[in-house]
Amino acid sequence: MASTLAAPAAPAGRLFPGGLVKPSALPGFGPALGYTLAYLGLIVLIPLGALALRASGLGLSGIWAIARDGQVAAALKITFGISLAAALVNVVFGLIVAWVLTRYDFPGRRLLDAAVDLPFALPTAVAGIALSSLYAGNGWVGSLLAPFGIKVAYTPLGIAVALVFIGLPFVVRTIQPVLADLDSEVEEASASLGADRLTTVGRVVLPPLIPAALTGFALAFARAVGEYGSVIFIAGNIPYVSEIAPLVIVQKLEENNYAAATAIAVIMLLISFAMLLLINLVQAWSRRRSGHV
Repeated sequence: MASTLAAPAAPAGRLFPGGLVKPSALPGFGPALGYTLAYLGLIVLIPLGALALRASGLGLSGIWAIARDGQVAAALKITFGISLAAALVNVVFGLIVAWVLTRYDFPGRRLLDAAVDLPFALPTAVAGIALSSLYAGNGWVGSLLAPFGIKVAYTPLGIAVALVFIGLPFVVRTIQPVLADLDSEVEEASASLGADRLTTVGRVVLPPLIPAALTGFALAFARAVGEYGSVIFIAGNIPYVSEIAPLVIVQKLEENNYAAATAIAVIMLLISFAMLLLINLVQAWSRRRSGHV
């Protein structure tokens, strides 16, 4: 008696050309997407929506009036300007640190590698107190800079120091794995073909690192914009001079002016979103360009 065997069902997964199915560890696109949207909604979208809803009570004219306030405008300029400068500094020196940790082996390398993550683990208030103690006029570093007329603590320069401190790990940890995957034989081939060191760095090493550097820049910039704990101790918090926007928000909350506080927060959110969107567009363009080279 002949028996008919049913064809085995294809495993759940992603269908590729040729009928091949790649098994997936996730339960399926539908449940995974549902969990993703639910999680993002609870953690990100609902709080931001509530923030925008609270600020909408002022209307566009009210939000614009708050943005044009002298103290608020100065704080926003200081916050975003110094955050941008600190992120640029971190890209340069973060690349150097990542290069040293990846390409060289020396005593204490693992200890130095672990020290890069200290800003992640250190409470921001502790970091602010430590930095203000070091860079004050009578501190170890501040006393060395004082004879040259350089004052760091309680100035905008102090804000930059704090933001560089908390943003450096983002750049290093983003560039480091890309450098580790970059084959050193490519550099040797470039040198064997007659390229000097500057040409090898500019034409061979840097192009694959540009997307990772832009990612690290975006992370460091976003972290710096919202930084509060480490900045207030070293900034001096002088209005129109060294006062950051998060501190102005706290002041508005202490005055029970919740509408103004949420309006400033929405303004910061919109500016940050626009700048990060621009960075992501540049990053996508650099990846497409490097893929065609």
